[in-house]
Amino acid sequence: MMTFDGLGLDPRLVQATDALGFKNPTPIQEQAIPVLLSGTKDLVGLAQTGTGKTAAFGLPLLHLVDAALRYPQALVVCPTRELCLQIVNEMEQFKKFMPAMHVLAVYGGTSIGLQIRDLKKGVQIVVATPGRLIDLIERKAINLEQINYVVLDEADEMLNMGFQDDIEFILQNTPKRDATWLFSATMPPEIKRVSKKYMQSPTEITVGKVNTANKNIDHQYYVTSAHQRYEALKRLIDFNPGIYGIIFTRTKIDAQNIAEKLTREGYDIDALHGDLTQQQRDKVMGEFRDKTLQLLIATDVAARGIDVKEITHVINYELPDDVEVYTHRSGRTGRAGSTGISLSIVHSREIGKLRQIERIVQSSFHKMEIPSGKDVCRKQFFHFMDKLLQTDISHGDYETYVPMLAEKFAEVSKEEVLKRVAAMEFDRFLKYYENAEDLNVRDRGRDMGRDKGPRERNFNRVEDGRGRREYSNGGGGDYTRLFVNLGTKDGFYKASFLQFILDMSDLRKEVLGRIDMKEMNSWIEIDKKAASQMIRAIDGKNYKGRRIRMNDANSR
Repeated sequence: MMTFDGLGLDPRLVQATDALGFKNPTPIQEQAIPVLLSGTKDLVGLAQTGTGKTAAFGLPLLHLVDAALRYPQALVVCPTRELCLQIVNEMEQFKKFMPAMHVLAVYGGTSIGLQIRDLKKGVQIVVATPGRLIDLIERKAINLEQINYVVLDEADEMLNMGFQDDIEFILQNTPKRDATWLFSATMPPEIKRVSKKYMQSPTEITVGKVNTANKNIDHQYYVTSAHQRYEALKRLIDFNPGIYGIIFTRTKIDAQNIAEKLTREGYDIDALHGDLTQQQRDKVMGEFRDKTLQLLIATDVAARGIDVKEITHVINYELPDDVEVYTHRSGRTGRAGSTGISLSIVHSREIGKLRQIERIVQSSFHKMEIPSGKDVCRKQFFHFMDKLLQTDISHGDYETYVPMLAEKFAEVSKEEVLKRVAAMEFDRFLKYYENAEDLNVRDRGRDMGRDKGPRERNFNRVEDGRGRREYSNGGGGDYTRLFVNLGTKDGFYKASFLQFILDMSDLRKEVLGRIDMKEMNSWIEIDKKAASQMIRAIDGKNYKGRRIRMNDANSR
């Protein structure tokens, strides 16, 4: 098996990899490093994120660059501040035994004056985001004519983010470069065009197949109705109590709204989207890396370049339109040899799109059942018990309190104590999921794909003598429909709205049928015998300063 020592690297770099515990190079490192050490060959490296690309180009750069020359000789261009800092952090570790070598990160959102001052101190390798690099060029703070090596890392992401003109400007203005190294997870046509135009017969290295998904990732999908997507998300989070992951949405509005809802319900989550300042973004990312936040919800653009270790789950709140975007999303987990799970919440009309993604990434997607309320409670309960048993009691003077505890609980059995502990931890949780509905969309022959809940499937619509629609559950109970001028715009989602109307009316959930929520209004199916009680309890009351109007939806 190949070792770093056998790749021909400077002994000081091998010493650093040994100190880091790296003995054997990854496939991309093993194939790329011998080619790059020549210093004269262009290269296109295709490999998924998390496969060790930074070391694949970082070690050869540190080997080739002359530490005695106190000016930039190598340039690494990457899409985001986070990736910029990550690359510099790794290269600092690799150059541990090269004290005269200096690597500098330059990026937007922070003082350009300080970065210019650091450049003047003398650095050999600059790692930059495209926009800030252009600023430095225009201010004549960096001389590109002295650059010998240019690395484009996550090139496909930079092109997706609209940096194509900036990349071409950088390549056009580095006329004396000896080699250009381009690393990418995918191979869109724009990458081929750039390589053809600015590279000389580049060596191509592909680890895995282009656009294919990481084999360490389990791809799962859950089918629910479109209006129950949020409830399905919440249930999947609850069913995975140890989750540390990223939730992807299409729009920043969705990211912010879902983050606010989950935060109100006690989840450790924050949003990452384009409206955040750099300071706000740094704060959110810092909390996520420190695991103060259990979940991060992000748009695809805002998540570019995020590289956080140990992410257990990626959740696609909605499927992306672009297969390459799915590859990037799922690639945030299952990194560096670890395993991960990519969950997708879909409705029945999206199955065709999911199959298309499945074919292109060449990985099987496993259909899973959205867990029932009882399944969630059971999973949470056992997770809590495991935590209880694993709690470290060696560092406190707990023995002092044992006699007092024994006296206090003398009349209480061990079973009773355990029940009380469980009740304290789970009472609210159990109540929430006590009558949780089935969120799965079931195959029902010709009705497959229609968004019906389990209650609605049992209702038969009938018309009374005046042509008004009422509802019967087939068991003798007649249902009618109520209108209320509250909806999702008021901050409600289905479960919280259900709890609100039941608390207000002092009725039980059994009297309710389907609830249809829109942005401004909602419609509630309810047993006819309970309808007047609900109207009396809610109509005319105030909610956040607005008068609630509730009436029979069939009345004129």
